[in-house]
Amino acid sequence: MGGRLSVDPDTHVVVVGGGFGGTAAAQQLKSYGIKFTLIDMRDAFHHNPAALRAAVQSGFAKRTFIPYKGTFGESFVQGHVVKVDTDARVVVLGDGQEVCYTHLILCTGTDGPFPGSFNTIAPYQAAIEAYENLVKEIQSADSVVVVGGGSTGVEMAAEVKTEYPDKKVILIHPHIALADAELLPSVREQAKEVLLEKGVELVLGQKVANLQDLKLNVTQKDIVVTTDKGTELKADLVICCAGNKINSGAYSATMSECLAGNGALKVNENLQVRGFDRIYALGDCTNVQEPKTAYNAGLHAGVAVTNIINSITGKPLVSYQTGNVTMLLAMGYDDGVGQFNGYRLPRFLVAQGKSKGLLLWKSWKDMGQTSP
Repeated sequence: MGGRLSVDPDTHVVVVGGGFGGTAAAQQLKSYGIKFTLIDMRDAFHHNPAALRAAVQSGFAKRTFIPYKGTFGESFVQGHVVKVDTDARVVVLGDGQEVCYTHLILCTGTDGPFPGSFNTIAPYQAAIEAYENLVKEIQSADSVVVVGGGSTGVEMAAEVKTEYPDKKVILIHPHIALADAELLPSVREQAKEVLLEKGVELVLGQKVANLQDLKLNVTQKDIVVTTDKGTELKADLVICCAGNKINSGAYSATMSECLAGNGALKVNENLQVRGFDRIYALGDCTNVQEPKTAYNAGLHAGVAVTNIINSITGKPLVSYQTGNVTMLLAMGYDDGVGQFNGYRLPRFLVAQGKSKGLLLWKSWKDMGQTSP
């Protein structure tokens, strides 16, 4: 990152969403000396790739939350953005507070069931307690059903079985192939192999039919899970890892013409929201056709901040180019599968590079803070 820039003192970039993309953008703006405000409903950055480990290992969750104030000081505002007024160039928070912007970066991400996500307006200590409570529920269960076999479900099942090898773990997925469709078929097959080697039972090609009737994340004996194929399973605990959706509530009313069918913001090659040259979007909430990963969100942040600077200084905008898929799946602390730049990686390499420590060190380093 470069040094401080001489820009119009009225320039004020508002970043909505403090996930990987939002914090990366805020860090870059900070390094250039550009005035910014980062807004998030939580008071701490959540290193989401480690969320599932936090659900099975007591004491781990506190390492996955990094307070925003410790990094961004008064440039961070905790709040829930309920409206983006594109005419007045103002974002409105749930408590009525208004924050003006000259440039806006939207990185609102996706929301999904706990423990894969924790998108709640609450102190991070409450989030840590929620994860610690789930650890106790898993510990008291003899059998666990994981609903959903995308990357989150695959990792969740592997985490439970690795930490508690004597527990019965069943993964139910409506498709035959596991993990993300963007992954190489051989990587997806490897994910299946790892789960089977660990002893996870797979129920594939079947969808849970009574999910709405089930109490999630609470242990009780003989919970009956039924599928659309008539299969009945009994378990002590059900964890849902399916049903992620884009967080578009902040702008769906005022920017509806910019939304794709799934709520994603339509962006051009410069990551500008279509029709708004001062509004950028990055990460999971965009319609960029690529896997929604922390790695890609960080790349988006670099493009968005560069283009804001270039637009201010009269330089040409740069384009974002999708590349070959890079994605790593932690299959417990001792195994993993994945690919880098389109090439499949050896399992031991993924285990060493990601699964063992889940790259927590990097987030603490990037945030300029020390892990507890």
